[in-house]
Order: sequence, then structure tokens, then C-alpha cells
Amino acid sequence: MALLATTTTATTTPPCCHCGILTARASASASSPGCFLRALPRSRGLRLPMAASGADPAVAADAPPSLLVFSGGTAFNGVVEELKKVTTRVAHVLPVSDDGGSTAEIVRVLGGPAVGDIRSRCLRLSDESTSEALSVRTLLGHRLPLDPSEAKLEWYQIVEGEHSLWDGVSQPYRETIRAFLVYFHNEILRRSAEMFCFTNGSIGNFFFAGARIFFQSLDAAIFLFSRVSQIPAESLVLPVISTNDRLTLGCELWDGTIIRGQNEISHPSNGRKEVVNKDCNSCSALPSRIKRVFYMSSEGSNLLHEVFPEANRTVLEQLSKVDCIVYAMGSLFTSVCPSLVLRGIGETIASRSIPKVLLLNGSHDRETTGLPASGFVTAITDSLNRTYGDPDKSLKNLPKDYVNALLVPKGGQIPLDIKNLASKEIFHVVTVDSICDGKTGIIFDPHSLIQALTSLISDRRFVESDLLTENVESKLGKPRALQLNK
Repeated sequence: MALLATTTTATTTPPCCHCGILTARASASASSPGCFLRALPRSRGLRLPMAASGADPAVAADAPPSLLVFSGGTAFNGVVEELKKVTTRVAHVLPVSDDGGSTAEIVRVLGGPAVGDIRSRCLRLSDESTSEALSVRTLLGHRLPLDPSEAKLEWYQIVEGEHSLWDGVSQPYRETIRAFLVYFHNEILRRSAEMFCFTNGSIGNFFFAGARIFFQSLDAAIFLFSRVSQIPAESLVLPVISTNDRLTLGCELWDGTIIRGQNEISHPSNGRKEVVNKDCNSCSALPSRIKRVFYMSSEGSNLLHEVFPEANRTVLEQLSKVDCIVYAMGSLFTSVCPSLVLRGIGETIASRSIPKVLLLNGSHDRETTGLPASGFVTAITDSLNRTYGDPDKSLKNLPKDYVNALLVPKGGQIPLDIKNLASKEIFHVVTVDSICDGKTGIIFDPHSLIQALTSLISDRRFVESDLLTENVESKLGKPRALQLNK
């Protein structure tokens, strides 16, 4: 069959003054912060989407499309607001192996999984329809100053309830959020051998960590955060691994080098406390391309310390029910692939006959320098097949079993090698309008991206191996339906 090219136009006060007060409050009120949950609204609790909860099929057929998105905590955030306008029936699957920023400090002192990416997505999904909702979102999205002294001073003002960030937050929410912030602070004080650094700390991360430690459950902490920030009922924020333990990501390069830690793989900071910049020009190049990523024990340093955690069962359940699977733009090997290498993920995705869409990056980063579009597909395929791990646990599925469409930002830096994609039996490539971001370069125009994505979901022809390359621009609004002659 020949490849058809078709163009469519669419267009603190010091610790010496307050430690005693905080400790006393932690033992009195934060010892049971769950008592404040009764004051929260009960109508916005999380529930499964209609298709997952056994709703009437006729009703479900009229429901908005359901998606599962594999992503990290940054790049896809830019289109979440636009996606919410089309559907809130989205399962956001995120890794819990980030070891940078304030997440790294929490993990260093208190242990547990990294919650930064999950917190970031929860905030993007949070309600902002009322002034109080906006106040809660602003509070949980706040970061402390970079200066250590200023950061500690502001933290004490917040945890004491004296900061202006509390303005506009009603008493029930105020007491609930403060209870878990105080509980978090009390846990830090209990680790007297460790000096916690509040520099650039995220209040949302601190709240999340306090809830996780109190409940001894990551899922319970996500539920609480989702309820406090009033995330849409049909939206799910899922850790790809449901654990209360620390997880460490490792990677093996093609020259045999082993790198330990997500931060060291994607953007090594040499211990500096600074805002992360993942641009490929902001740090030294890798000595060789990445062969695979894997999980290792928290103290491990080589392949002998590889571990095999289980995938979150809820993720597997959602994969078997959604209308579309999306591999989002972002750090390929440290944001997307950590969710793909787990047993059961590849098996479930390969079994589905639905759109499986890769959102191609607009520029390279340290992990993908020189990689063409087909190289991204190969990396995803190898991760889902677990090609370079234990041969007894590997799969032999083809790239088309995992990816059957690409959305590409117009003017992006990633070489679009159509012939190599066609050799992998991937023929549906859609060029989407883009914008130039001052920090990250070429990125998708959010409105055009969601238009193109929803068009793919409603048009199943490419799932049946139709051969199509399409150009989508947003000049006329909604993309036109294509007329194909086989």
C-alpha cells in the first residue's frame, strides 16, 4: 500500500521562638488531622468514570471521550486546561521517581515516594471557579524563596497561619490544610539529625507529604489533595506505582554506563539548589545514548541492584477501559518511560484497538539529543516490551501495537523521518500548530493540540491500518473530516 499525503487546514519566625509551639500543636491537632475532613464538601469526592463504574452503556456512549495520559509533571501541564474543556474523563498516570527540587529534600529527610509530579498535576486540575478555590490553589501552588533564611521565615509564617496566603481560605479548608502542614513540620522536627532545607520548597509538596505520612498511603494522600483542591470528579491522578516507599530510577547507556537517579539522568545539578532547566544546552551531554531505564534499590548503584515494582492495579484497569492512550510530550526517558517498563503495562496496551498517540516534543533535551521521531517510537516500544531487561519477562510486540499515531508540533526540531515510521507500520502523522515559548522553544498550541487529539479519537480509520499523513492547522477552527480513497 502506498503512503498517502493529505493536507487538512484547521486551524518564619526563627525556630528558637516557635519550635515548642509547633511541636505542641502537632501533638494536639495534627495527631489526628483527619478530624477536619468532615468539614470538607462531600459532593466533589473522586469516583470512577462512567465506563469504569458500570453505567448504562447508552448513557456512556454519549459521554465525553475517556483518555489515559502517560506524562511527567511539567510539559503536559500546559494543555490540561484546554483538555478540561473537552473532557474531564482523564486518567493522568505519573511516575514517583523524581529526585530533584523540594521533592528531593522531602525524600532525603522523610523518605517515601516522590510526590512533586503528582502535586503539579493535581494543581493544574484543581477548581478555580470561585475566589476561595483560587485562594486554595494559590496557597498549595506557592514556593518559598531561594534564600534559605527567607524561606524558613516565610514557612513559619505560613504554618503559623499568619501569612497573607491564607486570606480567602475559609475555616474548614484552613484548618484541614494547616493540620497537615503542622504534621509535616512535626515529622521534620522528629528527625533531629537531619537539617531540613526549605529553599524553593513547595507548600503543596509539604501538604502532600504530611498527608502521606499520616495516612501511610500515597493513594489516600492523593484522594485528600484532590478533594481539598476540588479536582473534577471524573479525573484521576494515578501514581504508576502505588507505594509508600522510596523509588530510585536508573538508566543504562549504550556504552554500558549506569546512571543512578532521575535528576542525574536528565539535568544534573551538582548539588546546586536552583530552578530546573532541562534544555539540552543547559548541562553536559550524556557520554552515550540511553539504552533503557529501570528501577533500582535506594542504595543500589549497578545492574545487580535492579528491582521490579508492580504497576498500580488502577492504572491497568483504566488502560483496559479508556478510549485513547496518550504518550505525552516531555522528558522521554525520565517522565514517560518509567511508567512503561512495568510488567502488565505493555501487555494491556498491546491488547487494545484504540488510538495510541505519541505527542512528539518540539525540541531535544539531554535525553534525546539527535533522536528522530522514529527513535522516540523505538524507545517507547523497547520500554513496553522490556526488551533489554530480563529476557524471561520481555515481550515481542511490534511498534504499531503501542503507537499508531503521532502529533507533531509545526516547526519542531525533532527530525520527522516518515519512511522509518512507515517501516514500523506507523502511517498517521499529524502536524499541529505550535507556538514558541521563550524558555522551552517550540511547543504545541494547546487549542490546536486538543482539536487534533479529539479528531483522532472520533476517527478510527487509522486503527485499521489506513495510510495517512495529515497536516493540521488551526486557521479555520475545527479540523475537517478527511475523504480517503483506498
